[in-house]
Amino acid sequence: MINWDNFYVFAAVSICLWLIGAVFALRSSTRSKTAIGFTSGGIIVLAVFITGLWLFLQRPPLRTMGETRLWYSFFMGIAGLLTYIRWQYRWILSFSALLATVFVIINLMKPEIHDQSLMPALQSIWFIPHVTVYMFSYSVLGCAFIIALTGLFRHKEEYLHTADNLVYAGIAFLSIGMLLGSLWAKEAWGNYWSWDPKETWAVITWAGYLLYVHLRLFRKTGRKTLYVLLIMSFLALQMCWYGVNYLPAAQQSVHLYNRNN
Repeated sequence: MINWDNFYVFAAVSICLWLIGAVFALRSSTRSKTAIGFTSGGIIVLAVFITGLWLFLQRPPLRTMGETRLWYSFFMGIAGLLTYIRWQYRWILSFSALLATVFVIINLMKPEIHDQSLMPALQSIWFIPHVTVYMFSYSVLGCAFIIALTGLFRHKEEYLHTADNLVYAGIAFLSIGMLLGSLWAKEAWGNYWSWDPKETWAVITWAGYLLYVHLRLFRKTGRKTLYVLLIMSFLALQMCWYGVNYLPAAQQSVHLYNRNN
């Protein structure tokens, strides 16, 4: 039976497959089918674990912070693979594998309570689409963050164009996630928006990426400034995702993942 106790087995296999895929990508001057195969294998292994955990818990594994980290690692693998297939950057699989691995290791070092309970607010049709769409947008924007970091040191115009496409996709899913969240909030708490600390940081994150889009449309801002903006927006995204949990003002937030009630 698949549960959190045997996560380390699936984690180890996924990480190994991702790293092997990254090595093959780095060694090939063209798109490597072997790299794609190994990376896809790591994604599939993690998907099997998520499916098994879902069946074991008898609920979607999306409630705790550890469970969202699990989905982020899964989607990060997918986003990195799609970026590699589309733009053939040999190094992208190395960075996406590293980022996904970091969150997997955090889950191994800091396991959290994964029981079967769901608070009434989470027993909603909006729960699964809201969180999964958000996690996917986070992973796509994570790839944009990797591109931005690389662009600061390797000044290539193509990197900015790649970042554009990733941000366009990421902010689209982020906007959909916010809309679904508003509908969920209306159903659960009676208001579409209440300026809860997590909602406030969601707006800050969304505004940062929207500013990037508008600056690119005007095309009067230097590449370095744009890359820095992407990095700052990604840091705001991390604050929105889990950093807000540590704010004193957020201890009464209805969005805290670490609650057990």
